[in-house]
Formats: sequence, structure tokens, C-alpha cells
Amino acid sequence: MFDCKNVSSLITKQAELHPNKDSIVFPVGRYPSYTYTKYSFLELDQRINKICNRLKKLGVKPGHKVLFFVKPNLDFCAITFALFRLGAITVFIDPGMKREHFFTCIKQVRPDVLVGIPIVHYLRKLFPSVFGNIKINISTSKFNGIFTSSLFSNIDKEPASFNEFIPTPKSLAAILFTSGGTGIPKGVEYTHDIFINQTRMLKEEFSLTHEDVDIPGFPLFSFFTLAMGMTSVIPDMNPSKPNKCNPAKLYQNIIDSKATFIAGSPAIWTRLVEYCLEKKLTLPSVKYTVMFGAPVSIKIHKDFEEVLTNGTTYTPYGATECLPVANNSGALILSTTAQESISGKGICVGKPLNGVDVKIIKRSDDIISNLSDVQFMPTNQVGEIIVNSPNVTKAYYQMEDKTLLAKIYDGDLTYHRMGDVGFLDNEGKLWFCGRMKHVVDFNDKSYYPTQVEAIFNNHPEIKRSALVSNNGKPVIFIESESEISTKLRKELLSLTHGYSHLEGIEEFYTISKFPVDVRHNIKIDRSALSELMNHGK
Repeated sequence: MFDCKNVSSLITKQAELHPNKDSIVFPVGRYPSYTYTKYSFLELDQRINKICNRLKKLGVKPGHKVLFFVKPNLDFCAITFALFRLGAITVFIDPGMKREHFFTCIKQVRPDVLVGIPIVHYLRKLFPSVFGNIKINISTSKFNGIFTSSLFSNIDKEPASFNEFIPTPKSLAAILFTSGGTGIPKGVEYTHDIFINQTRMLKEEFSLTHEDVDIPGFPLFSFFTLAMGMTSVIPDMNPSKPNKCNPAKLYQNIIDSKATFIAGSPAIWTRLVEYCLEKKLTLPSVKYTVMFGAPVSIKIHKDFEEVLTNGTTYTPYGATECLPVANNSGALILSTTAQESISGKGICVGKPLNGVDVKIIKRSDDIISNLSDVQFMPTNQVGEIIVNSPNVTKAYYQMEDKTLLAKIYDGDLTYHRMGDVGFLDNEGKLWFCGRMKHVVDFNDKSYYPTQVEAIFNNHPEIKRSALVSNNGKPVIFIESESEISTKLRKELLSLTHGYSHLEGIEEFYTISKFPVDVRHNIKIDRSALSELMNHGK
């Protein structure tokens, strides 16, 4: 199954194995009276070929960098797999990121082609210097425009066969930009092999089969599930605003499709589980609720215990540059490590997957060229997490300085520096303790975010807290509509006296709503909190 060269071949194989099975399913109409339009796997494979022929006719060639801005719909994955099959390099940039970052990413990658919804083409005309390298402009409108060609004009007349591009090991399939949550966004280079390895590892880890049905809260995740032969049902939500999703609509999509696998930001599933508990609803078909992109609280796992009557939660650990690394289940967390996490040990993300080598090294902000130059940390001691596996990406696009900072080499092997701190315990399980940039070093003591925040989050009046550096000193922000009372301040100070890893924390601030990342809408933007303090918060 996974011995192909081009990742789009996985769809062709599924079309051969299960031609009449539903592949992509898309809801139409309004909640709750949805109807669903769909492609079988054979129809999807033929649709991909027709789009390939249309793209080729419009001048798209292997190696062209294609800026991709298409909303999730019935053809979202078909267009993407067509670009893979054609040999083009698909460029994904989060449209929700800050404008200056967004424009910088486009200028940096210098795309040859723009494939997008009509409004993106209007944006292109408003900012010609940003989009100046683009020579081919393709709209997802059904009609040709003055400055654009329609992707779907006479698409049904195109041939339903296409000779796919055969990539080399170094041929790029995509450039995926990071969200820039802890720095400037970086374009991660993905080869076809990376996508194929990720698909294989996810399939094996979750024991997924063609009988499973997926609800992708994060649109790109459907690439993997479709490649496994699963049915992918696009949910009725705006994926760029997961914390604004309507849980009633999501629930209806899950029930209608009998979904077994639901995946996305914890922000999505927190809203869903709260809705289910309020309405006394369950999700009997769901076997896997997969949450990624940010640490998941023990409370979410507990809440889902009442809702998932035939399944549990999962928290795979990884990054855009290396996914997946490790995985843990809510059932195992609640039965083994939950109390330790609540007590400030960190978050157990499980054992590394087969073929994944995780090492813990002494923290450093410097370039480390060779693995022989690192200092390894003993078991149970916190350090920087580095990873080697078949799915480790090799470079950032046109950012050699960032690549050198992020990679460590051991002969032919490449280790990715995750930018996280954590430790391996005596059983080989990986514990996450926060982002390296969020660690506060003060008076010869290191404060690790997840270890510190867990203690304050235990207080009944606190939903979330955030460790922040104030001119090098550790302070705590609390999400609250009101100022901290004298009573609460005393109680928080008393907590610090009970835990050695909180000693030295004396300052507390409040903010009504934490600023969060644009991609998953849940990771706290600590740099923004620091700026608030610098402006007299």
C-alpha cells in the first residue's frame, strides 16, 4: 500500500480497492436538515485526473510553486491531490496569521501560480508587490474572469486519466508554513515520502481501516484519512476559527455520518463535549477523539468519558516539522498519570511511536551541528526534546539560518529540535513541560510552563493561567473578568509555598481573555501578555 512514490497514488490504490465507497462527503443545506453531496473513491480519483489535465492546460508544470487558498469543500482535497499528482509544489499559508507575516511568507516563497477563491484574486490586485511573481492565476469560480482562468470551466470534458509525476526523494510536494506562534512563520519543506510515512504511521497507531469515517476539524488531516481509504466528512464549520464552531452542527454531522474518528484542535472538541454534557447527549459511533495543537487539560478527558460510550480521547504529540512523535490516550492518562500532571510533573504524551527516536538534551539557543556535540540529560530530568524518524522534515524553505538552528545531524540521520522542553521517565514515556521560549530562568532556577500552571489551575476560581517573564522574573497571568482579590492573592501565594518549583513567584495579573494562536485558537500567546505588561498592564 505505501510503496508508492507520489502520495496521490494512495488515492488511486483506494479507488482500485474500494471504487464505490464514499471518499469525500460534504454537507449542504442548513442545520439541522443537512443533505450530503459526495464522491466515491473512483469518482475522486477521476476528478483528480480531470483537474490535473485542466491545470496542465492552464500552464501549471511540475516544480511550480502553487499558492493555495481554497475553502474546505467537495473539491478541496481533489485539487490538492491533483497538484501532488501533477508534480507541483502546493504552498499552504494560514490566512488568519498577522498581515505582515502573511505577506512576508508570500514574498519569501515567490509562488508561480495562485489557485484560490475569487476574493483572493481581488486581494492580489490590491497588493501587486506581494503577489508580483505569480504568472498564472486560477480561480475556483465556474467562470473565467478578466484576470483569472476558471479551474472548473468545462472540467467535465477533460480526460479522466493522467500520467502522474514520479518524484525523486528530494522532490517537494508542499511547503507548509508554521503558524508563527513562537516566532516568525517558517515554510516547512514536505516531500512525497514525508506524507506517505505520516499516513502509514497514523494508520498503524490508530489501527484505522477503510471502514472508519473521519470528521477533520483541521482540513489538512483529511489528506491522511483519505489516503487510508477512510470516508472523510467535511464538518459545517470555519476551520480558521475553531473556537467559534457551532457544536450543535458538529454533533449533527457526527451523528449523520456515524463518524468513528474526529480530529482537530482541543478548542473544537471542548465546545462539543460541553454541548453534549449540557444536552445529555452521547457519541456512540466515535472511537477516537484526537486533539492536537496545544496541551489538553485533564478535565477534557474526564468530560469525554461521559460522552464517548465506545471510545476515548487521544493526544498525539508532534509539530509541523515532525508529526507524529508520540501518542497517549485519555483512558491511560486518567488511570495512570493524571494526578501527577495535576501536581505539576508535566503532561505525559505517551511513548514514542515505532521508528521514532526521542532524545533529551541540555537546553541551548545555539546551533548544534552534530549529535556528538550535545549533552544528553539523564532520565527524569527536563531538557530540550529532539526527534529523529522517517517523517522528520529536512529544511525550511529559503531559510538556511532557521534550518541550521532547528536540525542536528548524526551521519545520514537528521534530528529535529522540537522547540519544546520535557523529559523521558523510567518507562520511556515522554513528558511535555512547555515551549523552550516560554521557560523562565530566574535566580538559578528554571520555571517550566506546564509544571507551574498546573498548580494554579487547580484553584477553583481559575480556569487558565500563564507563566510569563517580566524582565526575567516569573509572573502569572490569570484569565478573569475581575481583578485579583486580596483573598485570592493570598491563596495563590500559599500555593507557591507548597511546591518547590513555584518558589519565587510573587506577582499575579489578570486579563479578561487570553490572546491565542491563529491556527488552533487555544495556545496562549505569551509574547502578547509580556507586551501588555510592558505597556503598563
